[in-house]
Amino acid sequence: MPIEVPRGDSPIVKPGWLKARAPGSPEYLETKQIVKSLRLHTVCEEARCPNIGECWSHHTATFMIMGDLCTRRCHFCSVKKGTSETLQPLDPMEPERVGRAVKELGLRHAVITSVDRDDVADNGASHFAKTVRAIKKHAPECKIELLIPDLKGSVEDLRTIVTSGIDVLNHNVETVPRMYKKVRPGAGYVRSLTILREVKRFAPQVLTKSGIMVGLGEEKEEVLRLMDDLRSCDVDIMTIGQYLRPSERQLPVRFFVTPEEFKEYETEGLRRGFKFVESGPFVRSSYHAWKHTGDSPIVGSAALQQASGQ
Repeated sequence: MPIEVPRGDSPIVKPGWLKARAPGSPEYLETKQIVKSLRLHTVCEEARCPNIGECWSHHTATFMIMGDLCTRRCHFCSVKKGTSETLQPLDPMEPERVGRAVKELGLRHAVITSVDRDDVADNGASHFAKTVRAIKKHAPECKIELLIPDLKGSVEDLRTIVTSGIDVLNHNVETVPRMYKKVRPGAGYVRSLTILREVKRFAPQVLTKSGIMVGLGEEKEEVLRLMDDLRSCDVDIMTIGQYLRPSERQLPVRFFVTPEEFKEYETEGLRRGFKFVESGPFVRSSYHAWKHTGDSPIVGSAALQQASGQ
């Protein structure tokens, strides 16, 4: 059974399995310096991901393009919200800087995501495509995974992204349909399923991926029905992780799912035909992303030196 979180003023005590690796290794600091020097944003920082210490120590980071201000108001997310007064035009040099960062980090599997930019004519589709081309120029052997917003349901914008030469297209449904109005106002469950379904029409070879957070108040049977919905859209990979409240401004955690229950979700997903299910308390959509396509995990100069004993 999941561990219920006390309501009201009672303190929340996280269970013992929720202990993340603290950042600070030399590899972490090297990754941080590369990201900073190229003036890039990462979802690792903006969304306060608990895995930043582990992932950056492996020289892996999820780059967030199109700025750090989002036009949506999702109630689980800590990314800053933009307005017509604060949103900036897209930076035409950003794709090139991402490509250089991928090369400097020695990545074999790069994950690129973005804020929602509903104010941009093509929802940022051409900016995604330019970023893919820049990565291919600087790191032609690197596999590319894009974690995209719902593009307001635009199939043409999706075509631009999917045909840019990517290996994995990820779009998260985030939660069960009953909770959409509470968790993802402005988004639509059917719209997200449609985006995932249409990918194979444009590029059958591209792997599709989606993820959810648990602990927001959903029922287990709802999660299993969601799995069925994703498989009906031919989604290949699913990620399931514990929702952790980034700050007091976001929705509270309702319960903590146990490691045993995460394992059950993994088993149920594989039984339904997913090629890979990443399920665990700290799992996020790009966590261990290289495993989902069989890539080598640790790359980058410091990591390679460590692996060779230097």
